[in-house]
Amino acid sequence: MLKLIKLEYKKNNISKYIRNALILSVLLAIFFFAFVFLGIANDPETGIPDAASDANGVTVNVELITSIAYMIFAAAMHASFTISSYKNNTMNLMFSYPIKRRQILVSQMAGVWLFSFVALSLTKLAIFGMIAICGQFMTPAFIIDYDILSISFYILLLIKSVMTVSISLIALFVGLLLKSSKAALVTSFLLIILMQGNLGGVELADNILLPTILTIISFLFAYLTTQNIETRDIG
Repeated sequence: MLKLIKLEYKKNNISKYIRNALILSVLLAIFFFAFVFLGIANDPETGIPDAASDANGVTVNVELITSIAYMIFAAAMHASFTISSYKNNTMNLMFSYPIKRRQILVSQMAGVWLFSFVALSLTKLAIFGMIAICGQFMTPAFIIDYDILSISFYILLLIKSVMTVSISLIALFVGLLLKSSKAALVTSFLLIILMQGNLGGVELADNILLPTILTIISFLFAYLTTQNIETRDIG
């Protein structure tokens, strides 16, 4: 499987995605530096953060913005790695190789998942680290509500990263169903809107239940994506 993933990375020019992930991470870091320390989140009249009352801590803001960015990033990668192969019929050629179709498809999905997970985790670590260091010398507009030296901090960071990139598998399923890269991207936007909404007066942005449910659904959709792939007509 690792060899197949490496081949997918080579075929899709993974260096391009490494560059894009680095650019995205730098832009996010700059944004959060300005957001937390330069007052761009402050109300010009009151001088205090113009944010929801339940989002005074910096963690929820970092998790929210990075999750949105990388859910879209992962959906775009799925569209390039898998959906485009169906659209331009190169998947027919790939399925003619003496390798099981399921292995090829799973390697594409796993390649995107692994890259997005590592990129998202490193991005969040860099941002949280930057905020923690700068917070020693500057006054933050938000409460620095995490301990970067705590093991639980890293465990939660990794768990939430797993959830975010896994949910992108739902967008892949929809994109393959409709054979449309745009459908995958639109689905990722709809999932973001859903996760930032409210249900019965309950805010969903920082609610762990919805991402957990969506993660379970995403793995179910991943299974359905590969179900009967050996005999399914891909035309």
